[in-house]
Amino acid sequence: MRQLPQISDAEWQVMKAIWAETPCTANQVVEYLSQNTVWQPKTIKTLINRLLKKKMLGFKIDPQDKKTYHYYPLFSEQECVRAESQSFIRRIFGGSPHIMLANFIEECELSQEDIAGLKQILEEKAKRKTT
Repeated sequence: MRQLPQISDAEWQVMKAIWAETPCTANQVVEYLSQNTVWQPKTIKTLINRLLKKKMLGFKIDPQDKKTYHYYPLFSEQECVRAESQSFIRRIFGGSPHIMLANFIEECELSQEDIAGLKQILEEKAKRKTT
C-alpha cells in the first residue's frame, strides 16, 4: 500500500467533497462545503493548497480557461479510510483489533440485527482464512 500523508480533520472534509464530485473545481468544493460548514472560500482554497502540497490531490488545467483547475484525488476514499483505521488501532489500542472490537462491543448499544451482522462478518472472515 502506498504511504498516505497525514491530513487534518478539516482536510478530510475537503477530501470528502472531492471524492463526492471528481474532478471538481475549487468553486465546486466551496459550494459543497458551504452546505455543512461556515468556512470562508479562502479557507477552503487554503486547505486545497495544503492537500496539493501533501500530494493528496492532483489537478488538470482547463484547456479553455487556463485559470480553472480541476482537482482529483490521488488516493481513493477506501485507501484513506483503511490507513486511518489502522493508524487508530495502532495508536489507541496498541495495534490490537481484538481489544478495539471488544471495547466497542462493550460500550455500544447493539440491536439483535447489529449482533447478527457482526457474527456474519466474523464467520465470513473465518471462512476466508481457512480457504
